[in-house]
This record gives sequence, C-alpha cells and structure tokens, in this order.
Amino acid sequence: MTHLEAEAGGFQAPTGTGVVAGAGFRDDHATKPTGRSVAAGSWPAYAAAAVAFVFAGVSFYWAAGGMAGVHTLGGPIERMATARDATFVTILWVTAILKVAGGVLAVALIRRAVRVFTRRWLLRAAWGAAALLTLYGGLQTASVALVRFDIITPDEPVASSVLWWRLLLWEPWFLLWGVLLGLAARNAGRRWDLR
Repeated sequence: MTHLEAEAGGFQAPTGTGVVAGAGFRDDHATKPTGRSVAAGSWPAYAAAAVAFVFAGVSFYWAAGGMAGVHTLGGPIERMATARDATFVTILWVTAILKVAGGVLAVALIRRAVRVFTRRWLLRAAWGAAALLTLYGGLQTASVALVRFDIITPDEPVASSVLWWRLLLWEPWFLLWGVLLGLAARNAGRRWDLR
C-alpha cells in the first residue's frame, strides 16, 4: 500500500471513474465522454446558436439600413424601419448584440473546459433566456394566429401576407430558439452533473 493509499484508508478508485482516491473530488479529465456522445447531446446548442446568429444577422442588416424583408413586418414596425426612426434603429442594434450574446451562450453550453462556478451561472442564464424566448415566441405566435384566423380583430388592419410571415417565420423563430436553448441547457446540466 502506498503512502497515498494509506492516507485514503486503503481506498483505490476504479480506473476511469473520475474519483480521486479518498479525496471525494471529481477529475473531469478522467471521465471524458466519447466524441459520439458529446456530438449527440450537442446538436440543440449548435442549432440554438445558429438560430441566434442568423436572427442577429437580420437585425444587423436592418440596423445598417437594409430594407429587404422589412415589408414582412407590417404595421408600425415597418413604418419605423422604412423611416429609419432613430429609436427603432438603436433598438435593432441592441437586439442584434443580444442575439449574438444568446448564440455565444448556446455555444458555451457545449464547452467542457468551463469552471464549475461559471457552469452554474451559464445554466441559470440559459434557462432564464430559454423561458423568456419560449414564452414570448409562444404568446406572439398565438396572438398572430388569433388575428390571422379572425378570432380577434386588431386595432389597425394588417395585411394577410404580413400575418403569414409573422405566423410562419418571425414569431415561431423565438419559440424555436427558446426550445432549443432549453434542450441545450438540459443536456449541459446532465453532462456537468448540475441539474
């Protein structure tokens, strides 16, 4: 029995368990998941990041003065975008940056080399963002559907084409992003054992 084994009460951890003998600490390097298991659990994070970055790209494009696709927004949003309203443009820049941050957050959830303290904050941020995005996207999609199918009448008429764009693309985009981010947070919590 070595000196270390004697101090640990003769306990030897089985190879590959990630437990340091007698110390009660985990060695994350000893329990690295296979490449296949990491890839299988990582797709929601990659998908959430892709949604975030594409969405951010659209916001950056509109903030920089691009007009393609603005007609799909309808109502006051379309008018502010067309008029290049300063407040609206500022909002576009801010939301574009937040969307990039959301994409970075999703990617961070698949990093193995993240400190335990940081992991906890990443998971809290991811769960919070996922809840907000899912709630917002769900409510917006439902409200547009109610207008599109004449269940409620908006204060201002909205073109049918705009309603379809919002129902099939813009509002569900938030919902999809939220669900993917939630799945990514769940998988990261399991992988980091921080459920």
